[in-house]
Amino acid sequence: MTIAPAHNGELGQAAWSDAKLLYALEEVVEKELNRHLKVAKEWMPHQYVPWSDGRNFPGVLEGGEEWAPEQSKVSDIGRTALVVNLLTEDNLPSYHHEIATLFGRDGAWGTWVHRWTAEEGRHGIVMRDYLLTSRAVDPDELERFRMAHMSEGFEADNSHSMLHSVAYVAFQELATRISHRNTGHHSGDPVCDRMLARIAADENLHMLFYRNLLGAAFELAPDQTMVAVRDVVTGFRMPGHGIPGFERAAARMALGGIYNLRIHHDDVLQPVLRFLKVLEIGGLGPAGLAAQEELGLFMDGLDGQARKFEERQAAIRARREARR
Repeated sequence: MTIAPAHNGELGQAAWSDAKLLYALEEVVEKELNRHLKVAKEWMPHQYVPWSDGRNFPGVLEGGEEWAPEQSKVSDIGRTALVVNLLTEDNLPSYHHEIATLFGRDGAWGTWVHRWTAEEGRHGIVMRDYLLTSRAVDPDELERFRMAHMSEGFEADNSHSMLHSVAYVAFQELATRISHRNTGHHSGDPVCDRMLARIAADENLHMLFYRNLLGAAFELAPDQTMVAVRDVVTGFRMPGHGIPGFERAAARMALGGIYNLRIHHDDVLQPVLRFLKVLEIGGLGPAGLAAQEELGLFMDGLDGQARKFEERQAAIRARREARR
């Protein structure tokens, strides 16, 4: 069935409404869902937790032992990143509400929304069990952070547009994968590294789903999709930006090599843009061409900012080495 797009004065051309885009992309969603279910592997969160390391904390149970930093096998930067990553995962109820409201609960879209939520739920389960059992972080502080973060509520930056939301998660799922993977590498604990590698594998499959869906959107509505990608890339921020102390933690993670401008440019934005050939797409209207040009200029500027960050990072390391 051919669905005629509605006229949009801002784009200066016929444009698709969210409802019609959802309907038109239903077959693509079903195809990607079936592909995902074939390649996704079942795994058990409890198998990645070192339960034999666990012991009681003070409180209701007898024999509780106070937490102390030296009990943790995880590095300082690993501890910071683990808390940020877990608190981000903790907001899953809000994320589910956002995408279920936007994408719907019926058909292939609804099946994907619920499957995605179920898979993401395992990430928070295994991370919290690992952190508490291995005494990697202060449990009281972690719970206070969780309560403060979730009590603030969450509203997605791109909930106003289905295309903007699809574009965002295509990049965000990859960003989350990279953050988890690098946290594992820098954690100093092989058990933690193995757990986060398993989570990162899930995030990669989620990225593939949304990236392929974004590619289909470019075929269907190239100008609208280009505008959405431009808006998302130039205004991108991680979903955990509302976590208490996020800016300070993000700065530490940047200097520690978990997630910084260079990683964001080279390992998150560039791979998706390059795979979809976003900066090479032709046949665009005025709005699409303008968005494409702005996107290219932004990426060049971000690359320059990343170089400056690397120079500052090298200078900081040199000063630290000199002090030693």
